[in-house]
Amino acid sequence: MKLGIIGSGKIVHDFLTALPIPGLELAAIATTKRSAQVGQDLAKKYHIHKCYDDYLEMLKDPDVDTVYVATPPSMHYQMCRDSLEAGKNVICEKPFVFTPDEALDLKKTADEHGGLIAEAITTVYLPNFQTLKKDLAKIGPVHVVSLNYTQYSSRYDAFLQGEILPAFNPKLGGGALLDLNVYNIHLATDLFGAPKAVHYYPNMQKNVDTSGILILTYEDKQATLTAAKDSQAFFKNQSLIAGEKGFISFAGSPGALASYRLDLGEGQDEEKKLSVKHRMIPEFAAFVQMMDNRDQLACDRAFQHSLEVIQVLNDAQNG
Repeated sequence: MKLGIIGSGKIVHDFLTALPIPGLELAAIATTKRSAQVGQDLAKKYHIHKCYDDYLEMLKDPDVDTVYVATPPSMHYQMCRDSLEAGKNVICEKPFVFTPDEALDLKKTADEHGGLIAEAITTVYLPNFQTLKKDLAKIGPVHVVSLNYTQYSSRYDAFLQGEILPAFNPKLGGGALLDLNVYNIHLATDLFGAPKAVHYYPNMQKNVDTSGILILTYEDKQATLTAAKDSQAFFKNQSLIAGEKGFISFAGSPGALASYRLDLGEGQDEEKKLSVKHRMIPEFAAFVQMMDNRDQLACDRAFQHSLEVIQVLNDAQNG
């Protein structure tokens, strides 16, 4: 995979610290003209071959075969579409796009131009999540799910003072639902599928959901998904999946899932922990395999999952 990065924000800095990843070559990075120096500094530090201050120019580069769209969510749709029309594969940061129609249009564009497209979401590629999926059957039918991602935002104090940074700007995909609860939604829909009903109860400040509770209703279970950017985490961000024969619990960000506990009662209590050097390595290792092997089936499965998540987000916002 010869990767071209669009963006130079926090997530790009984080991603670059995850390298090296076998099979991934940093072919180029594109920023805005305003952030050109940041891009040049990153290119020098991480040995990125080329640097552009216009992503459309990078899309003309024959040495780039896959584009990583790592910009604010409001830019995702157009940048993904431009990249696919240029004949590139696309990896797009979460949340993928805002509506199912946008997602379906991108899939159609990818198919028409022979490209592959996938959403970058750490949760579902983590090794601990893969073993959790296998352990789910051990706890019997699940009836109650409580997922929690509470993280007091480093930008919240500025928000209270009237400075609306991207993390709290609804036009840029900010707010608790799109920025944090999306991780919980990915986890829940991957484990249990699309819900029958979706209800969102946000705490609104300045027209932004700074925290909120999302209820997903299934045939035999209720899932409560909590996310907050305006609160301190309680019980170390504890999440619970409770079944008739036992339960699975974990603490901390569902985007990292550092470990989880499987409890089947009567002393059958076990901590599961498969460590990774960086939470973004498993997803990009999977993307290298998908793109280099032209694994259409894997990409289609990933897209279908992302589409279910987008539908939940859309229902939550419009319900």
